[in-house]
Order: sequence, then C-alpha cells, then structure tokens
Amino acid sequence: ESLKQERITISEWNQSLKQKDAGLNEPVKWYSLDYNASAWKPIKVPGYWEEEKVGNFDGVVWYKKEINISKSQLNAKAVLNLGVISDADTTYVNGVVVGNSVDRYIARKYLLASNILHEGKNVITVRIVNRVGRGGFVPDKNYSLQMGSSSVSLDGEWSYKIGVTTKQQPALTNFHYKPSCLFNAMIAPLIPYAIKGVVWYQGEANTAKAKEYQTLFPTMIKNWRTRWNEGDFPFVYVQLANYLPAKPEPGQSNWAELREAQLKTLSLSNTGMAVISDIGEWNDVHPLNKLDVGKRLALAAEHAAYKEKNIVYSGPMYKSMKIEDNKIILSFDLFGSKLLAKGGELKSFAMAGADKKFVWAKAKIDGDNIVVWSENITNPIAVRYAWADNPDGANLYNTDDLPASLFRTDDWNDSK
Repeated sequence: ESLKQERITISEWNQSLKQKDAGLNEPVKWYSLDYNASAWKPIKVPGYWEEEKVGNFDGVVWYKKEINISKSQLNAKAVLNLGVISDADTTYVNGVVVGNSVDRYIARKYLLASNILHEGKNVITVRIVNRVGRGGFVPDKNYSLQMGSSSVSLDGEWSYKIGVTTKQQPALTNFHYKPSCLFNAMIAPLIPYAIKGVVWYQGEANTAKAKEYQTLFPTMIKNWRTRWNEGDFPFVYVQLANYLPAKPEPGQSNWAELREAQLKTLSLSNTGMAVISDIGEWNDVHPLNKLDVGKRLALAAEHAAYKEKNIVYSGPMYKSMKIEDNKIILSFDLFGSKLLAKGGELKSFAMAGADKKFVWAKAKIDGDNIVVWSENITNPIAVRYAWADNPDGANLYNTDDLPASLFRTDDWNDSK
C-alpha cells in the first residue's frame, strides 16, 4: 500500500511540473521553431545550473543551441550525443521530439530520422527536469552531433530559461535498502533452479563500511552456495571502478578499502575478480565502458568456472615484501605473464615510515619484482599502490594488458 501511495505521489509531482512549466503552457511552446528565444540568457554546457548561477533549485530548465550544418553533412546517419543529464530530459531538434530519458545514469544517444536536420541553421532544445541534487549537463561527457565521420561539438555557450522552480521530488522508501527485500524478492525464487555460477557487479553502496564488507561479502557467497546445495559453484565479481575526483596526495580512501575487501574475498575457492580501476569515470558511478568489464569477467570465469590452465586471467597480484636499506622490494603472483609499466614510469606508488604518513614514491620493475623508494624516507616500512578513490595514473599492468589490483603492505586502520 505504501508503494502504491509513493507512485501516486511521484506521479502527482511530475504532473504538477508539467502544469506549471511555462515552456509547455505558453501559446507558442518553447521547443517550437516559431518561438523567439532571443531574450534567453547564456549558459555554459556542460555544467550544472547551480554552478552557473542560474539558481539552487529543483524543477525545469530549458536549454537551446543553434548549429549550422552543411549540405554534405546531411548525407550520413546522424546521432545526437547528449552525454549524461541530471536527471531527466526531453530533447527536440527543429521542434521535433528526438528522445527522452528519465534517469541520470542513462547515456543520451539519440538517432535522428533522416528528415529532422536540414542545411543551414538547426535548433536543439532540451527540457531538463531535476528531481534532487544538481541539475544540468554532467561535465566530462560526449556532447556532439555525429554525422558519419563528421562531428559538431555541442560544448560551449547555449542559452537557457527557467520553466518552473519547485521543491525536490518526494523521497522514496528505497526498498532495496530494507532488510531481506533483495534476497526474498530476487534471489530466493531462483534457488530451486540449477546454477552454473554467479557474476556479481556491486559494492559502491558499501564503501562507508569496508571492514564490515570483509565479512559480509564472503558470508553471502558461502550462504548462497549452502542454499543452492550444489557445491562451491563459481563466483566471479567486479572490483569497484575508479570514481570521484583524483586527489593530489596519498591519503585515506573508503573506495580503496572496499576494493581491498573485495580482493581478500579471492581467498574463497572458485572465485575470480575483474579489476576495472582503469576504466571508470570520475563523475559517473556507473561508467559506460562495460565491454572491457565483460572481457575481464570472461577471463575470470574461464579460470574459476572452466579451469582453463593456459590463459592469463588476472593482472599482477601483490604477494610479499622485503626491506633492503632505504628501499622496499615487492614480489607478485604473475599468473603466467610479466610486469609492465604501461605508458612510462610506474605511478601511484606511495611509501611511509614509522610516522605512517604516506608520500609519493618512485618505483621501477626489476624482473618479476618492483623496487620502491622515496628520497624523503630513509627507513621505509610500508608501500601502497593505487590506494585512492580514483587512482588516476595507476599504470601497473601485465604484458597481457590486465591491470594490477590495488594493494597495501600495511594493515593500519586509517578509516575516519
């Protein structure tokens, strides 16, 4: 009953926006080619309207941009790329709806019918509905009109006008955070059926409780195996992608601690992990590149599920360390490959002495080992690699182009 009421409340909220939105209710609609938008104010795209001084509110803002297209460009298939929009959009080209999306995590790629564009001036109008948080065009995405091999960038100056300001959308119950909801609704009904294995992509909601996850995740795997009663079936999973702005100095990281919890789960039999800390996006918790995720999961599955012996299924994994004078020597499990510093000298290594304060360190490959040192530390005791929310520049791979997982040689509790 509460879920039904929530749906009614959200529907009423959306309907209220439509009724109050001047862009939809004026005699000449704001997306129409007959509409005069000369008085609209300039705004930079991509960007959030709160940061562009439009105002700190939820509701509707309309955006417009004029572009010129040559006759030769009309001969190719046209795709309008509008990156990621927070939260929902309805997009018009020359007064015609070409696409709409309701979720900010959906990449906007709208295929245009052949009769939409014409030679000369064309007008793109985007109605953005923001429900909660910041509204607008998410930075560092692809905003362009692609016509075959020709592309028109949509970055830069647009114009805007506020359609309606309102309070944020009413909060939902989020049943997936309630005890037993996900298991009872989504897993329990599957248990009577045969199972070959599991592919698991999850974790970001647990980043504030990484220590708990060290117990929670392997316990869940063992519980599923017990309930299905088909032995230790294969369980392969994805380590968290890189996310959030890169930080200039080494430090504490909830995301790194959660990745470490996932790494430790490899101690269970018949498990495999795909490392993707090199293909995430700093501003998108759901990165778009799933193809490489799938390829790396397939390698993990070949090892864990099909026991293939002649494949390299993992990047380098830290094994042990020893201290020699002012250097630390690291050794690795290599799984049949060799160490590689991709794109130049090794980066994202940090070192600490007895004060437990990490500083960036130098590192180089020495056969199957890595030597780490810092001119600022004479008596090193610990090394960390890629220990960050977004380990920008981390470039330890193997020669099969698989990245190394993050690691640390210490067990210090630096959570805040």
